Amino acid sequence: MLAEAAVPSEQAGTLLTSMEPSVIIGVFLFLAVLIGLLVWFFLSQKNRATKRPAEAAPSRPEPAREARARLRDHALEAGLEKTRGGFIARLGSLLGRKQIDAQLLAQIEETLLTADIGPKTAALLFQRIKEALPQKELDDPETVFRALEQESRRLLEVPAPPLDFTRHRPFVVLVVGVNGSGKTTTIGKLAAQQVQLGRKVILAAGDTFRAAAVEQLEEWGRRAGAQVVKGKEGGDPSAVIFDAVRRAQQEGADVVLADTAGRLHVKAQLMEELQKVRRVIRKAEPTAPHETWLVLDATTGQNAIAQAATFKEMMEITGIILTKLDGTAKGGVILGICNELQVPVRFIGIGEKVTDLRPFDAAEFAQALYAREGR
Repeated sequence: MLAEAAVPSEQAGTLLTSMEPSVIIGVFLFLAVLIGLLVWFFLSQKNRATKRPAEAAPSRPEPAREARARLRDHALEAGLEKTRGGFIARLGSLLGRKQIDAQLLAQIEETLLTADIGPKTAALLFQRIKEALPQKELDDPETVFRALEQESRRLLEVPAPPLDFTRHRPFVVLVVGVNGSGKTTTIGKLAAQQVQLGRKVILAAGDTFRAAAVEQLEEWGRRAGAQVVKGKEGGDPSAVIFDAVRRAQQEGADVVLADTAGRLHVKAQLMEELQKVRRVIRKAEPTAPHETWLVLDATTGQNAIAQAATFKEMMEITGIILTKLDGTAKGGVILGICNELQVPVRFIGIGEKVTDLRPFDAAEFAQALYAREGR
């Protein structure tokens, strides 16, 4: 039996010695790969089993995302600190009492009327509060304060289509406003934001009567990575903006932001210039301008409402940009602008950084405006 059993092993040894070395190596490689695949399969099944409970757990917001949201709320509240220190603080002081009587209601009305929101808007806001709350709730200071916030939000929510820079190419925005309102700086910040979104931007230096404005726009263009089209000092603004739109069409640019003159003290001449600009733009692009935005300086208070009314007489205004909110207690003027002009606010400026020019959100703004410690 032993002799017979030894025969196959001898035959196997003879077979191995008779095989080519390359075949032997191939067999060993095949076995190694097979073993590796088996090990990988068993490990992957083990990992999948250990991960399954974690995947089944309910998802939670990312901590970094939550931190960014908190930072944004804080930034807006900080930007509106001076405005809150104005008429909002006076209202908060009045409503800090335990009960509201007829005399206190009269003081609240007076505070609203003397604020920079404008007498028309103040009267409307006070009337809405009295209509919205039953007599019993009018006696509760906290309820009245929150009702003021809610009614202010309603005033700020001017109906408007969502802003979409991609609905036309190039998307042409005409930016108007008086000198000193922050118009050119606002255009520069808008350009920087659009470039950061991956869009090609062309700036039109249409304020040809101020050499400083052209230089400022060139500096913003350099920093943002946007082309600047300019003409001769004192030249025709319409021609500059026409050339910018044409270049955008030829080079496939996404956005054209056009600066304009802002000499409001010569109203008739400015009106003629702005109307000419619109006519000439349409020769280059019949659907342009796609937006016409008015830049207003919040520090001017109720004068901003008067300026807005003047520009609205001259041309169609599709949006408001309110700048310098961080430097004034007169930010409540935004309520008067929205109520009296029924033009949506598109952006607000609350600081010097590019990111401090923020898309406007009525609910977020009202919440920050009426924010109080511990509430």
